[in-house]
Amino acid sequence: MEQKDFYVLLSMVGGLGPRRLEALTGVFGNPENAWHGSEKDLYSVPGMPRKVIDNLLALRNRVDPGEEINKLREKGVRVISLEEPAYPPCLRHIYDPPRVIYIKGKPEVLHHPMFAVVGARRASYYGQKVAAKIAGELSLTGLCIVSGMARGIDTAAHMGALKESGNTVAVLGCGVDVVYPRENRKLMAQIIEKGAVISEFPPGTSPAAGNFPQRNRVISGLCRGVLVIEAGDKSGSLITVDFALEQGREVFAVPGQVTNPLNRGAHRLIKQGARLVEEAADILEELGYSPEQRDSSGNEGEGNIINLTPQEKKVYNIISDSPISSELIIGKSGMEPSEILSLLSLMEIRGLIRQLPGHRYVRSQ
Repeated sequence: MEQKDFYVLLSMVGGLGPRRLEALTGVFGNPENAWHGSEKDLYSVPGMPRKVIDNLLALRNRVDPGEEINKLREKGVRVISLEEPAYPPCLRHIYDPPRVIYIKGKPEVLHHPMFAVVGARRASYYGQKVAAKIAGELSLTGLCIVSGMARGIDTAAHMGALKESGNTVAVLGCGVDVVYPRENRKLMAQIIEKGAVISEFPPGTSPAAGNFPQRNRVISGLCRGVLVIEAGDKSGSLITVDFALEQGREVFAVPGQVTNPLNRGAHRLIKQGARLVEEAADILEELGYSPEQRDSSGNEGEGNIINLTPQEKKVYNIISDSPISSELIIGKSGMEPSEILSLLSLMEIRGLIRQLPGHRYVRSQ
């Protein structure tokens, strides 16, 4: 078995989230050693709740590792680990990326430029119409639309992209073999056919409320920016925005009726500096995304170099045909590490640079 197979097994342990998983594998050196660790050593891991180790030991006694991996193949579920080139480039650079992601659909779409559209579950007709329209227009430019396949705005965004034969990715707060909500069974099948359904939770995981904030960091982590349409004061979409800001992503919001409580969250974001959006062109302009410059292979051509922001140009000039590490790029640029890692991710998915093993970078052209 591969190391990523043991990450799969550990992802099935209740209470073992990304940070605890890193702590556990850090003590044992790798996931295989952690899985096979003695009870004494496991219970001695600093800061690890006893209940989590109880869950690990119970799982280890209950399952056959080889059978669990075979079940994934039988269900048509692919597993992509953080160390693999197929792992989404933007997601790789967030603070606590999932060690493995589960996917049904087309893995290649995870390397397309992505943009998130999120909002209220109990959305108005107006909100859903705007979400579908903007998502469709963005997908026509080659952007892959990302959302959470929830009712309301999420569903409208996915459907808007599909209507224009665009790519779309649904990030779930449950297993990729679980349809939630149930009425989206047909939509889920369409997303798998045209794009991908992904999750960091193993197949069979139910959509527990605590999973969704964790899911939201993946939605923003995959993308260059996040658009909020209809969000109340306590909307889960605002959690996605918080993650987006931490990750250095652009935040956009669509205004609505001032008397509608569903718009309070979006209006507050605009007051705090989010870009007000009336149409897809507002987003494309802010991102500096020029679809006319894409070549027939779907990659952006040399003309895109001209449209670099000052920060991107500074980083691009540091990178050459000779591999250079991200640490050296950070040192030479004098910029914050989080900003550099975000820029590197964006430049990579735009085809300007390539990442080599060991977090080294070279120019693509």
